[in-house]
Amino acid sequence: MTTPLVPDHLLLTIDHVGIAVPDLDDALEFYATTFGLHSVHEEVNEEQGVREAMLAVGDSDTRIQLLAPLSEESTIAKFIARNGQGIQQLAYRVADIEAVSAILRERGVRLLYDAPKRGTSDSRVNFVHPKDAGGVLVELVEPAPSASH
Repeated sequence: MTTPLVPDHLLLTIDHVGIAVPDLDDALEFYATTFGLHSVHEEVNEEQGVREAMLAVGDSDTRIQLLAPLSEESTIAKFIARNGQGIQQLAYRVADIEAVSAILRERGVRLLYDAPKRGTSDSRVNFVHPKDAGGVLVELVEPAPSASH
């Protein structure tokens, strides 16, 4: 007997691709002048140790997330030191982060947090351990109820 896939209605779309950058202002300028992408949201997330910007891609609600470290101790700073600047995570939008987390845990997938944490724009997030996702850090994102997606 095969295990059923996560129901389609729980994995809604690719929410964003997170890119670790050493300097957010330099990265914003690069993405604007090179690709014509502009920030639609910026914030500092002290808990995650990042200054971040979400860049709109075309007319879609898919985003590129630029993540710059607030300190050398932040996860993003450690990622850059280990791997250099580049893609750090792939984020899927979900309707119910608890339901998706429970299904994944039942299948032996490790999540980084016991309970979701606050993400960009008051979303709720958790991460699948890269060793359980083919080497990819997968983020699960449940947008805040007031978010327009």
